Amino acid sequence: MAVRPGLYLQRRWVEGVIFDLDGTLVDSRLDFSAIRAELGCPAGMDVLEYIDSLPEADQPRGHDVVLRHEREGAERAEWMPGAEACLQRLKTAGIPVGVLTRNARDNARLTLSRLGGSIECLLAREDAAPKPAPDGLLHIAREWGQAPQQLAYVGDFRFDLEAARNADMAGVYYDPKGTNQHSHLADSVIQHFDELVPFRG
Repeated sequence: MAVRPGLYLQRRWVEGVIFDLDGTLVDSRLDFSAIRAELGCPAGMDVLEYIDSLPEADQPRGHDVVLRHEREGAERAEWMPGAEACLQRLKTAGIPVGVLTRNARDNARLTLSRLGGSIECLLAREDAAPKPAPDGLLHIAREWGQAPQQLAYVGDFRFDLEAARNADMAGVYYDPKGTNQHSHLADSVIQHFDELVPFRG
């Protein structure tokens, strides 16, 4: 009996891979310190949570600040080393690929279109509750008709790994500098996308 294409992650077999965008697949050099300073957001507080805590009349300006920074980031974004080739390997092997990002949908699409990235399944912050909520990951699992346990989510920050855990997916920590800052939350840790090697049945 043929085995569906997939890949092994720390002895776990997965048949679909979802990626975070900024800081994982691409480097848009977003300066969160500058964003927080412009918003008046305290250090260490999540920017989106801070905006939601503002008086309703002030929230549109807060979102405009984030959108402007995201768009500037989208216009200068570059692939992370090996990311584009990794996506192509997975697609060639017949493994579904998706993106779940906290960025706005238009800015995420601009980033990928500028870089020539073709991702059919893209969910942004307008589409689901922001990570670490599992909603977006579970939506993609349903769309693919796969159990969450058969999928992996790759990201560079604790919200990504917490979202994967909340969705009962394999959490893959992309840690190119080897900081191990969030490795305790991950099922698997990679420093380069060459480590994601697909297998075919």
